[in-house]
Amino acid sequence: MASVTSKANPLISTLPHVLTWQRFGFRTICSGRLGFATSTLSSPSSDSETHMAGTKILESFTEEFEIGSRKITLETGKIARFANGSVVLAMDETKVLSTVASAKGDAVRDFLPLTVDYQEKQFAQGLIPSTFMRREGAPKERELLCGRLIDRPIRPLFPAGFYHEVQVMASVLSSDGKQDPDVMAANATSAALMLSDIPWGGPIGVIRIGRICGQVVVNPSMDELSLSDLNLVYACTKDKTLMIDVQAREISEKDLEAALRLAHLEAIKYLEPQVKLAGRIGKQKKEYKLSLVSEKTLEKIRNLAKEPIEAVFTDPTYGKFERGEALDKITQDVKRTLEEECDEEGLKVLPKTVDTVRKEVVRRRIIAEGLRVDGRRLDEVRPLYCESGNLPVLHGSSLFSRGDTQVLCTVTLGAPGDAQQLDSLVGPSSKRFMLHYSFPPFSINEVGKRVGLNRREVGHGTLAEKALLAVLPPEDDFPYTVRVNSEVMASDGSTSMATVCGGSMALMDAGIPVRQHVAGVSVGLVSDSDPSTGEIKDYRILTDILGLEDHLGDMDFKIAGTRNGITAIQLDIKPAGIPLDIICESLEPALKGRQQILEHMEREINAPRIQDDKYSPRLATLKYSNDALRRLIGPLGALKRKIEEETGARMSVSDGTLTIVAKNQSVMEKVQEKVDFIIGREIEVGGVYKGVVSSVKEYGAFVEFNGGQQGLLHISELSHEPVSRVSDVVSVGQQLSLMCIGRDVRGNIKLSLKSTLTGARSKKDDSIGKSTPTSQSSNIWVPIGEVCKDEEKQDASARDDLLESDETAEQSSAPETPAFLIRSAAECDQEERTTSVDLSSKTSNTSSTPEPDENSKALLEHTDIDSSPKFDLSSRNVKKFKKGKESIADIVSDYEGEDKNTSKAPRKSQSDLNKDSTVETGIKANKLKLGMKLIAKVHQIRALGLVLDLGGGLRGMYRFEPGAKRDFEVGDQVLVKCTSFSSKGVPVMSLVED
Repeated sequence: MASVTSKANPLISTLPHVLTWQRFGFRTICSGRLGFATSTLSSPSSDSETHMAGTKILESFTEEFEIGSRKITLETGKIARFANGSVVLAMDETKVLSTVASAKGDAVRDFLPLTVDYQEKQFAQGLIPSTFMRREGAPKERELLCGRLIDRPIRPLFPAGFYHEVQVMASVLSSDGKQDPDVMAANATSAALMLSDIPWGGPIGVIRIGRICGQVVVNPSMDELSLSDLNLVYACTKDKTLMIDVQAREISEKDLEAALRLAHLEAIKYLEPQVKLAGRIGKQKKEYKLSLVSEKTLEKIRNLAKEPIEAVFTDPTYGKFERGEALDKITQDVKRTLEEECDEEGLKVLPKTVDTVRKEVVRRRIIAEGLRVDGRRLDEVRPLYCESGNLPVLHGSSLFSRGDTQVLCTVTLGAPGDAQQLDSLVGPSSKRFMLHYSFPPFSINEVGKRVGLNRREVGHGTLAEKALLAVLPPEDDFPYTVRVNSEVMASDGSTSMATVCGGSMALMDAGIPVRQHVAGVSVGLVSDSDPSTGEIKDYRILTDILGLEDHLGDMDFKIAGTRNGITAIQLDIKPAGIPLDIICESLEPALKGRQQILEHMEREINAPRIQDDKYSPRLATLKYSNDALRRLIGPLGALKRKIEEETGARMSVSDGTLTIVAKNQSVMEKVQEKVDFIIGREIEVGGVYKGVVSSVKEYGAFVEFNGGQQGLLHISELSHEPVSRVSDVVSVGQQLSLMCIGRDVRGNIKLSLKSTLTGARSKKDDSIGKSTPTSQSSNIWVPIGEVCKDEEKQDASARDDLLESDETAEQSSAPETPAFLIRSAAECDQEERTTSVDLSSKTSNTSSTPEPDENSKALLEHTDIDSSPKFDLSSRNVKKFKKGKESIADIVSDYEGEDKNTSKAPRKSQSDLNKDSTVETGIKANKLKLGMKLIAKVHQIRALGLVLDLGGGLRGMYRFEPGAKRDFEVGDQVLVKCTSFSSKGVPVMSLVED
């Protein structure tokens, strides 16, 4: 046993016996269970001979080649050896496994049951799925689209009559995020079919082409693809085209044709390595039973059904359902004839054979006579009907009809957080523009169930989404998440292109600033081919095909774009390839048809609608600290959910940013009011805020607002009319809308009610309102298309307004309402208690200023004087308060900032100040006095005067006098004297002769 252990794992032989499994009597772990071993087996001295298992050699075969400067490897034989065919294709560090298998037994159906499953598991990028079960679930949209991308080029190459079930499974084994695995999976599937015994007319080559700054890039990486204005996926055989899928940013038909021809040359480079690998290891093709109709049966049914079918198709008055009923009646007549003749073989293949005869009749009339089923010319578009805004309650809506095909499109706008989260190996992590296409059974008068994601619906919706994505504004300019919903109301061909047209009109109806309309049209092909060689002898190109022409024709070439170029293409074909020259020729009739449709759409709506109604959505982006956002969210998001439930708005929170999306302006205001009440927002001068009166004083009221902050509403800011009592205007608990008019030096907020009221204002109030800049506290998106005309006022205009302010208010020696700044309600109460000045002591001596008494000193200690002069210091401003029946005066003077000894000395008169003043070169605001001379510099030259730099960061102004000097330059030094202060506290200077 020891010898076996040492051979199996040399590391185990080096361990002491006490640490081995046998020491504890355990067997090795097998099938996830741990059991006890017998004493004989666990004996280390057992010398029974056990032969070591042989080494299995997995022989693998590889083919290496290079396309577009990227090395590509095809490998088979190492993994998935039991599959009928399996290939691993590698490019860089991305590897994709594709396997094919075919069901055994005879086919009893009349169609090819081909299933393609593409899967991206999270282990491919080293991640565990984030789902609850921690495993992958139902196929995602991307997986369905990649499955369609594989299915579309390989399906036409199976032989006619091959109806055996075939399943293709493609899985991503590893991904480095640099290459999109979808094209790799398609090429791996082609190689796997070549190695299998399934009859198939391959190989095919699939290539991706991009274009960056006009330069074509072959096999672009994901980073290159994000910079490219073209994403072209092209599949072909050696000489024919099989599939085209395009997403572009308005590429011209000429440039697209050049890209297609280059793509064909690059795609065929995949063919030779597949042929070589199949020659080395490929299986012999198996003889499968083909379900073909005998020529005798076909001729018999043709003779019975041809003339009645021709009669139906030569009558253009038949509609879709009338034509279908007539054809069903013909089939029933043929069936009765075969039953009378007991033709069992004919009865088995009757539906398929009648469809073949119908196909022959329609195709012959189109090629020989140029007559279509509904009597149109080959390049004629069906009658159109366009209507936008048919559902006014929605953000955007439109109804588009082309012939009997009708589509209803709606647009819904949401917050950035509503973007779809993508869980794919490559590409972006989210998608902010979504188009969902729905094809209900009633659109074709059938009965059916609605179950899950439908591959066809996902494919058609993605095609329309690609077409419209090219004209959407960038995310920085348009932060909304957009969802377009397309409901097919009636279907008679090309519903995906009708979705493009209807979606474009709905986007404009919603006010989304799309550059221009996008329209789409489907082009078909009817050809006459040589049965032996498959070469096309004659063909006709059809514009705007019907559903029947799509079914009976050779291709469905969907092309969408603007007047400037193509934005999306999808080509599906039925025969085993179409020459590229015919494909390129189809671009011209598609352009003509697209322009006709665009003309009708532009007549209905030609620009994004400017909406200003109650249904217009609003979006606001607010900046807060993370602590404030945590308060808003609340425990486990309860507070945020409560606000959303009460208002119907949606809020999304990111790092320092709160985004709100509301259905209309009233909902937005309601949400912002709740948010402001909880956390507030940054206070800005000129901003209007809602608050509640918390207390009323004789000099004003204190208001609580903006998340618990307090501000003072002074009695002078209550109304444009004089107010004798504060309680006559406001009361405790009353809710008010107030404007912030400034802050004092301590940061206390000053509020105004009269600034928010309409009414007559004094000239002084108007000038103050003009000079106060305002700005919005949040970036609010009003209805799209509106241009915000409210801009912040510039500092230059504010300085002009200073010079144009009221001259009378500047020279007044006793302003009506001097500034009086209070820090809090407690300080104001203390001030009232300490203010007891005898009015008689003020009037006894007017020639000199007496020394302040003790009460006045206490008042001065509790009074907050702004450091920048805001009142006229040439007089003694008196503010009277009433407390009970007594009247007291508050003497506001320039004691603050002076030395204690000088503050007790009597004040000097105006003449004494003029005599004793000296020339200063720089002064602080609280040192400036009337009559003081100083040297100032010219800071700015305005139309009516000068803005002066007084030093110490202080600015003053000088108004030009008639006949005085005006030729100043910035930087000139002038001798000036302080003569007064404006109502805003700006020093008014006059020139002093040298």
